[in-house]
Amino acid sequence: MTLARTPLVDLPPALVAELTEAGLDPAAVHAHVAQAFAEDLPTGVDVTSAAVPPQGSGTGDFVSRETGVVAGLAVAELAFRYALGEALEVAHRTPDGTRVRPGDVVLTVTGPWAALLTAERTALNFASHLSGVATATARWVDALEGTGARVLDTRKTLPGWRALQKYAVRCGGGLNHRFSLSDRAMVKDNHVVAAGGVVPAFEAVRAAYPDLRVEVEVTDLDQLRAVLDAGCTEVLLDNMPPETMREAVAITAGRASLEASGGLTLERARAVGETGVDFVSVGALTHSVKVFDLGLDVRE
Repeated sequence: MTLARTPLVDLPPALVAELTEAGLDPAAVHAHVAQAFAEDLPTGVDVTSAAVPPQGSGTGDFVSRETGVVAGLAVAELAFRYALGEALEVAHRTPDGTRVRPGDVVLTVTGPWAALLTAERTALNFASHLSGVATATARWVDALEGTGARVLDTRKTLPGWRALQKYAVRCGGGLNHRFSLSDRAMVKDNHVVAAGGVVPAFEAVRAAYPDLRVEVEVTDLDQLRAVLDAGCTEVLLDNMPPETMREAVAITAGRASLEASGGLTLERARAVGETGVDFVSVGALTHSVKVFDLGLDVRE
């Protein structure tokens, strides 16, 4: 079969609007989907479907095999529409961010068999990975519930996937940290060494970019006191045990927001949240997440 390769302008306006409202760039998502199909079909041919072409049209259901939060189903629909064009019918799609259980049908599509089977894996790759990110985030949100702390993502994202992964974090109830090296300054340990101290590093960045948010990473309470006295209002507590975090909260006394980071696990999440920190940042939400178990079940 030949992919329809539906251009962005021919996608349903409602789908494009949904992606835009979700904070995604429809053109970038469309290009990502196109690249994924190009990777899967370097010669333009699905040799299995070409050799044994299924006849007529069929219907398939994306079914959840586990409990979690789905994300990326709008992207999966875009993938099917890219491959099938006007031949695709979407009877049902569960909203991204919905909590699901095993057996829940989250997307139902109908179209020519060969095209559906060719598009199946690409659509599943997007939805399964992003649902994994959303599900992992939701587990942290649940663990922190009632503590006042919110879970943040990081820049530890897969190259080319940052916008989608951060979208999935939002679907899971988490918050996004900076998207790039330009939208916020973050003074880390290597910057401190290069500048000759935590305060000189902070002051250098603040002088160069006075209108930009500046967060400073500290590794001990002396550094914390120093940057607070220098006027820093966003501080990252790096690899501190909960008892030290509690001291940091007391020292800060509301003068700055505090973000806990480094060596955190889901099992320790509540203990960290109960120290009084404002945020908990977790790189594992995006850099090593387990994919969510979704499958395409075709109807007889």
